[in-house]
Amino acid sequence: MENRTAAQIREHYEIEKQIAERLRNSTFEERKNLYTAAYDELFQKVPHHPLLNNYSPAEKKRQIAREVRSLQSFISENTNYLEIGPGDCTLAFEIAGQVKKVYAIDVSNEITKTENAPANFELIISDGSSVPLAPASVDVAFSNQLMEHLHPDDSVRQLQNVFRALKKGGVYFCITPNRLSGPHDVSRNFDAVAAGLHLKEYTVTELDALFRKAGFSKTKVYLGVSRIFLPVFPYKIAEKLLDILPQSMRKLLTFNKIVRFLLGVKLVGTK
Repeated sequence: MENRTAAQIREHYEIEKQIAERLRNSTFEERKNLYTAAYDELFQKVPHHPLLNNYSPAEKKRQIAREVRSLQSFISENTNYLEIGPGDCTLAFEIAGQVKKVYAIDVSNEITKTENAPANFELIISDGSSVPLAPASVDVAFSNQLMEHLHPDDSVRQLQNVFRALKKGGVYFCITPNRLSGPHDVSRNFDAVAAGLHLKEYTVTELDALFRKAGFSKTKVYLGVSRIFLPVFPYKIAEKLLDILPQSMRKLLTFNKIVRFLLGVKLVGTK
């Protein structure tokens, strides 16, 4: 729930849009350092950013519990777990008690909190697309609200690097907001298409194509209810129909909580 003033939201939007434009117009070489600089700058200039302030302890606890339940199908005490974009690392710390090893990769130190980190936890600051781990060293990779923050030119590159780090039969569980119910960044209050640091939002169809291009042999959609997995094909049909609707009509349809839930992109790729 948004608990900021209209002026704070506008300030956040203006700052984030400027930073996002620099990223969108940057070269691959520039982005090796720019991701880190961009997010450090954002969190320093927007101290009221939701990621820094929006969750009460009770809300945070519920969110982490949901994510842990979602991951239960994939992890065990022998799992090497990789989380990309771990935020404050709360989830990674929680998972550390259930797996063999936890790697957390992020582009910024500004919101990561590694005090009292578990002994089997390791934080790695990366350039936004590389995954500096040994090949075939990870059983399960996970990201939540990460893909949309990557430059479109870096998406496949990062997926290929995740694929390389996974063991044969390993999985990448990727959660990202659906473009058809967006924008989902701060620009949702001002623009029809994401203009902030959601550099590209995806549909299930679009993300599935990227996973296949990166080398994943199988993909499925995690519904998030009783560990139900669905094939991608029904989503392709539904998204194609939604995509041809006028934006005003699509926005009205996707305002429904059930529709938004079903559209949520929770893709699981298997190596």
